[in-house]
Amino acid sequence: MVGRLRALLGRGTRDQSEDSSDAQPFSPECMSLLELARMLAGREYSGRVASAYVEVVTFASADEIVAMLEVMLREDWIGLPVWARNLAFRLACLQRPEDVELLRLAAGDLNAFGPDWDAIATDLQRRADRLDAAQEEPTF
Repeated sequence: MVGRLRALLGRGTRDQSEDSSDAQPFSPECMSLLELARMLAGREYSGRVASAYVEVVTFASADEIVAMLEVMLREDWIGLPVWARNLAFRLACLQRPEDVELLRLAAGDLNAFGPDWDAIATDLQRRADRLDAAQEEPTF
């Protein structure tokens, strides 16, 4: 994966003026999912950054994805592009299909950026409600 990231990002530099002596080439082997998400939310957004984000989030653990989302939503609630949020939530929910809190968070996020995803958000909320109800049922 690092080789692919190097190919995607290694050719460019951050969006800084050409006069800047501190312009550094991207170091994909040092980029975490959070760093890439911050770049997507900032001035460094580019096709190469988006491609690297997709690759990293695709193979990230649910823990890493949720941690990134928590930080990004706290730092700048609307900063991360909607497509990047949706992808992250989708992959985390696929890895944690019975995580009621995550399902509700994903549903709320989809509702905030709807109405295109309202039906999906409703399904996620219903699934979370069913899981919650099943956990509360007494077992004999």
